[in-house]
Amino acid sequence: MTLALGTYLQERDEAGLALADDAERIARACHAVALRFHLGGRLLSFGTGQSAADAAHLAVEFVHPVIVGKRALPAFSLANDASAMSGLARAGLFATQLRLLGRAGDIAVGITIDEDCDNEDCHGEDCDEVAAGLAVAREMGMTTVALTKAGGLGSAVVDHLLTARSRDPRVARELQMTTYHVLWELVHVFLNDPRLAATEVSR
Repeated sequence: MTLALGTYLQERDEAGLALADDAERIARACHAVALRFHLGGRLLSFGTGQSAADAAHLAVEFVHPVIVGKRALPAFSLANDASAMSGLARAGLFATQLRLLGRAGDIAVGITIDEDCDNEDCHGEDCDEVAAGLAVAREMGMTTVALTKAGGLGSAVVDHLLTARSRDPRVARELQMTTYHVLWELVHVFLNDPRLAATEVSR
């Protein structure tokens, strides 16, 4: 028991340090998201299973800021509508919603802790739905961000790949929560920077 706990805590520490090494990658994603918001874009988040709760959490952070003085920003989770989730299960769960609700200039954030996915092929059901949604969003001209875990989504279908470097779904979710809270905070930092308006749009 003690050995197992020690191994788990060591893995958490190592994955957390690896997240710190990705600071520049995360900052670039935050800047891209802030620019899209500045230009009138909306954030559409999605994920299946446990990741659906994280997608909802992320959307709420932007719509209902917990820190006084931070402005609300347009965001919603595609995973919140039970009727849509069940009715579109065989039609491309998120891809279909994005085609109907998304528009060029929006931000698509897909979250998954499934690991059975690589750059070319997706075998895990959760990862498959998220990857398909991100691919459609990218085709539509949206900025795409993926929060995944080690062995998950590849960079071929996403503009900004933010990977929690752990194959343990519990550790990965902890790191993903940290990442999207940093995303929320840095987006507001960039939005308050007057230099943002002079930045050229890039994905």
